[in-house]
Amino acid sequence: MKKLLFTLVLLVSFCLFSQTDAEVELYNNAIDKIEAEDYYGAIGAFSAYIKLNPKNPVAYYLRAHSKAKLGDDKNAISDYTKAIELDPKDPDFYFDRANSKFGLNDFYGSIADFTKTIELNPKDWEAFMGRGNSKKNLGDSDGSCLDWRKAAKIQNITVPQWVAAECD
Repeated sequence: MKKLLFTLVLLVSFCLFSQTDAEVELYNNAIDKIEAEDYYGAIGAFSAYIKLNPKNPVAYYLRAHSKAKLGDDKNAISDYTKAIELDPKDPDFYFDRANSKFGLNDFYGSIADFTKTIELNPKDWEAFMGRGNSKKNLGDSDGSCLDWRKAAKIQNITVPQWVAAECD
């Protein structure tokens, strides 16, 4: 699944941006490093790629992904933000930035990004779960329960036991 995602991202990226052979080689190298879970190598390869093609939002997004995988949420947020500046309509950029903000205990920030994800993709049950978790961490039990139940409804599943216990 992960390989399919990166292949799809790669194809879309190539369709959107004309690239030189050197750029294609750097980009492919970065993707290979992500697939091998060599996140330090991926960061380096995407950094070199971005110097040649600074307008590709997917490169910033994937570099942010690599940073987040290494636990560097603060710097990941900077790259997610740049990806959003370049392409403000991609819900994945907001979703992953929300998760990095959550990792830094910026629950208000994560709620804002999960909300934007939901605005762009109203069927994203994981965004409802994340927003519910953020609300719970801020003491908003009613709001978290609403979001968790919405996630369960989208997934067409019964409310998990832990949600029922927390919300009833």
